[in-house]
Amino acid sequence: MKRIYLAILLPLILAACGAAEPVWAPDSEVARARYSHAAPPSLTLVTVINNDTGAGGHTGLIVNGSERVIFDPAGSFKTPQVPERNDVVIGANPRVMAFYIDYHARPEWRVITQEVRVSPEVAQRALALVQNNGAVKKAHCARSTTAILQQLPGFGHVKQTWYPKQAMEAFAKTPGVKTEVFRDPEEEERGYVTPNPEFFR
Repeated sequence: MKRIYLAILLPLILAACGAAEPVWAPDSEVARARYSHAAPPSLTLVTVINNDTGAGGHTGLIVNGSERVIFDPAGSFKTPQVPERNDVVIGANPRVMAFYIDYHARPEWRVITQEVRVSPEVAQRALALVQNNGAVKKAHCARSTTAILQQLPGFGHVKQTWYPKQAMEAFAKTPGVKTEVFRDPEEEERGYVTPNPEFFR
């Protein structure tokens, strides 16, 4: 019975996750786009939450190591100006970061980011894991992200799960986590607080 419920609920809960497809940007585009961020090494879990139901719709992971990338497993974020290699968005500079968050923050959806500073070694390990993960199947965004976190020191409490909201709640227990909430501009006009612009540094 549990498997039946899972089969019914997954397409609804993970509706924001797009179809998986192998993508491999040319070396020249990747070299041109690479971006090294000056801030301390960090991991940032990105969770898209439905404003009406509170259900999780998508999970991503921003890795800031020797370069900053966005792991967007089975995501629908695509733009010709930003190279991608199998769900890894290359060159997460401030403009790309803002574009990525704005793409997911809609009237029906809000975006929650949870940033944790990590050692350079952990950041590099995370970078290698997302780069070598390969294209992710549809509806596997939270599952693939938590599988990667499970392999990193200090994140053993984030158990592998199909559900973005469960991943977010587990990640929230990480010491030193910094949380931001991003909403569609239309919602901000109705009284919601604009998030810290430092996120887009």
